[in-house]
Amino acid sequence: MSDFRLKIFYSVAKNLSFTKAADELFISQPAVTKNIKELELEYDLSFFLRKGNRIELTEAGKVLFAHAENILESYKQIRYDLDIIKKNFTGTFQLGASTTVGQYLLPSLMSQFHIKYPDIKLSLVTANTRSIESYLIDKKIQLGIVEGKPKNKQLKYVPFIEDEIVAIAHTSQKIAREETLSLKELKKIPLVLREPGSGSLDIIRDALSKHKLQLKDLTVAMHLGSTESIKSYLTHADSIGFVSIAAVSKEIKNGEFQVIDIEKVDIKRWFYFVYNQGVPEGVSDLFMKFATAQYNL
Repeated sequence: MSDFRLKIFYSVAKNLSFTKAADELFISQPAVTKNIKELELEYDLSFFLRKGNRIELTEAGKVLFAHAENILESYKQIRYDLDIIKKNFTGTFQLGASTTVGQYLLPSLMSQFHIKYPDIKLSLVTANTRSIESYLIDKKIQLGIVEGKPKNKQLKYVPFIEDEIVAIAHTSQKIAREETLSLKELKKIPLVLREPGSGSLDIIRDALSKHKLQLKDLTVAMHLGSTESIKSYLTHADSIGFVSIAAVSKEIKNGEFQVIDIEKVDIKRWFYFVYNQGVPEGVSDLFMKFATAQYNL
């Protein structure tokens, strides 16, 4: 069985579509069909059931899919390990990140990555989650790190690190004297939130909906385009803002901001690596493994 034929099978099985596999691998659909037929002839087994316009994996197909996944992952690891021996990491790498990740988590990580791989020219684009997803689809960037729930079926999301969104107030404001607020009290407090399209706002909306609260039920004073804008706003307003704990931990330690607990509301989320459907290769795979290793020390 050729490596490329296995790769074609894996793409068809993963997408359950000959058309999507052709697009993913940049080959024609007849070429996909030909390779699958040759594979089925080689093993004298059918790997797919054709049901009108849909296909399903047969039992044999499910077995082969599991093996193909392991084999292709091994190939990736071999390539990675041998490239490390050769130190053959060069070129330009375009990374995209949602605003919170780009501002508070990536600078030190990118610095460490550059020290280890100085021949890779790393560039970073920051924008809200929806914009980063669009840049990936348009192939303007190679890898993204975003916040919010996975939504786009054209993209693959891999959990990176866990985060928490907290309610904060500036300690110079009256509202900071409150340690805890009920959901009923929360409705009356002026709030400042991230803009529509941000992963943070999506997560907050979903968390509140579990308690039958919608954004329209709250007193939203303003939507702002960055966490820094929210923090600046709160220094001048008796209001509450919802931000990532990663974005405000230093200020909390310094006594500038106070976390205010909202009864029954616990807003946890993941930051995700995100890339176009398929198997990440080259520097994208290298950066993901490097970043994961750094945050699991």
